[in-house]
This record gives sequence, C-alpha cells and structure tokens, in this order.
Amino acid sequence: MKMRKALMGIGLSIIAASGLAVADMTGREAPDFALKSSTGENLRLSEYRGDVVMVNFWATWCGPCRQEMPLLEELFSRYERVGFTLLGVNIDDDPRRAVAMAQELGVTFPVVFDNTKEVSKLYDVNAMPVTVLVDKEGRVRHVHHGYKPGYEEKYLNEVRALLRE
Repeated sequence: MKMRKALMGIGLSIIAASGLAVADMTGREAPDFALKSSTGENLRLSEYRGDVVMVNFWATWCGPCRQEMPLLEELFSRYERVGFTLLGVNIDDDPRRAVAMAQELGVTFPVVFDNTKEVSKLYDVNAMPVTVLVDKEGRVRHVHHGYKPGYEEKYLNEVRALLRE
C-alpha cells in the first residue's frame, strides 16, 4: 500500500512538473482528480462531464475565500438545476475546520478535501483562492487568481456563456 501511494504521488508529481501552470491550461483538458467530500463519498471531476464545473481552491485561513464563498453559493444555487456544479477544493490539513466554515457560511455545494495538496499541485495552485471554470467537454476555459469584490460578475457572465454552449 505504501509503495502504491508513493508511486501515485510520483505520478502526480511528474504530471504536475511536466504540466502547465494553471494560467496556461486554458483550452486544455482539465486534469482529472478524485477527492473525498464532506459527505464521505469520493467525487471525481470527470463524473461531471456534460456540466459546466467551477473548481474553487480555498482554505479556512484565506480572508478572500471567506468573502467569496457566499457569492459562490449563490451562483451554485441559482444554476445547479441547469447543468452547473461547483467543487470547493479545500487545502487545509484538517478537514474539520473546512466543514465548520462551510456550515457557518451556509455552503451547500460539494466540498472536497485536498489535505495532501496533490490536486493543488496538479493545478499549480500557489495562492488562494484560485477558481477554474471547466466547460461541458472537460476543458479549462477560465482561470481566476485571488478574489476581489466584483469578480462574481465575471463568474456569472462566464458561467452563463458556458451553459449556453
């Protein structure tokens, strides 16, 4: 089992090292991943093929993440029924903090845990938050670094455009 985990880690490291920086991923297939969710089930990005998916990397210690999450929740609840999903990828070492924050903020979108940082490395995430929009075919279409008030308008316009495709 240790050997398998080590080989998996090496494989992800090789992919990340040979892969592109997040900003250079636009137009390319989004790297697939599977992570345990706050409900205990594993969620895999590729299972959402056919939907527009927002992958939002966040942490409990990130002030802009806390500010952005209720706005992301609003976007998710508004468009979930028409083929939009949001995966909140938390990078904290202790998932309990992430669950507590998500509950405090009233988040209903799926929260998954990247406490080993393997998926964050795969996406070359170096700061929080990072938001990646993936189209129905599984291609990265937009990447946003950080959060400032007003970004939610960009997200809204991009999600609407991708849903119309």
